[in-house]
Amino acid sequence: MEKAARISIENNADADSKDSNGETPLLAAARHGHIAVAKLLLETGRVDADSKGSHGETPLLAAAQYGHEAVVKLLLATDDVDADLKDSNGWTPLLRAAQEGHEVVVECLLETGLVVVQPEEGVHGWTPLSVATQNGHKAVVELLQWSEWRSFWNRAG
Repeated sequence: MEKAARISIENNADADSKDSNGETPLLAAARHGHIAVAKLLLETGRVDADSKGSHGETPLLAAAQYGHEAVVKLLLATDDVDADLKDSNGWTPLLRAAQEGHEVVVECLLETGLVVVQPEEGVHGWTPLSVATQNGHKAVVELLQWSEWRSFWNRAG
């Protein structure tokens, strides 16, 4: 897959085109954890790192949902990614990662300081903490609780 991506890029193919499913090459690479391809695409400077698929999912949301830590870190390292961008159903990367129990991905997202841990209005009233709790992801629950306490104490000053 990396070789095909490199050839396409070298031949000036549209690196941000969408397929029949509404996916860009970057979104597909993120969804499947293809770090080398994602890196190649981002290095072109010709892709929208926050491009949305047919359901409003971004590359970061897809990588977070499937637990692709390396791709999540790569995307978060770019200046062009909104770490809290919602899909068309209101899901954020943090909410998806918490639902699936991807502890390291949740930690990466929390470390940015750019995600809302306790949104006022989540999907159907769900929050990252509630979906992690509901799905029995104890380590993620503890991370989220610690993040909330740290945030509380920082505000209390």
